[in-house]
Amino acid sequence: MLTRRHFIATGAAFFSVPIAAQAQESKWDAWDRQVTPAGYDPATTNPWGLHPRLLPQRVEHKEGLTPGDIHVDAVARYLYHIGNDGTAMRYGVAIAKGSLYEPGTYTIRRKAKWPGWRPTDNMIAREPERYAKYADGQDPGPRNPLGARAFYLFVGNRDTYLRIHGTPLPQSIGGRASSGCVRMVMAHIIDLYPNVATGVTAYLYAPEERITATS
Repeated sequence: MLTRRHFIATGAAFFSVPIAAQAQESKWDAWDRQVTPAGYDPATTNPWGLHPRLLPQRVEHKEGLTPGDIHVDAVARYLYHIGNDGTAMRYGVAIAKGSLYEPGTYTIRRKAKWPGWRPTDNMIAREPERYAKYADGQDPGPRNPLGARAFYLFVGNRDTYLRIHGTPLPQSIGGRASSGCVRMVMAHIIDLYPNVATGVTAYLYAPEERITATS
């Protein structure tokens, strides 16, 4: 016989997961609003003081590129997301410092909203005074180094621990600042995120190479 007490107890089990998911999404939405300026327009909004060329723009791309793929120009500090109409969305980025930048061809096998973060063992060994305190990880949120969104770069099935991600340090955009990843303004990667599918290719070009595109 099902009693009211039994219904309440089992009902909590049935509904706890969706309620928890809704609470998480509500938190994400609140954080999205926190990092997105009021009246945000990608092409003109610039409270970060970026050079105007680093704001999102739609540009023409050279022939032969696969729609959906991502190309990172390490010289100009641009990320291009290739469209299917001969154009691409271009965003300003920051790349890694010195030899920490790893050009190559990668597959985006995972994408995440408001991810947690843990420095790699190499990062901790290289700068223990900066990273050792985060050895157990850092919770998601606007101050988390991976920011609002992240794309995870793999070679085959191997996670390279390289990411394309938002950053709480937008003043770094246009420079060389990270420990290996490609950084974007959080509001910009929030816009980009739903348009990038898992399984696409991300090309990170060497600092000596330049991608041809016209605005």
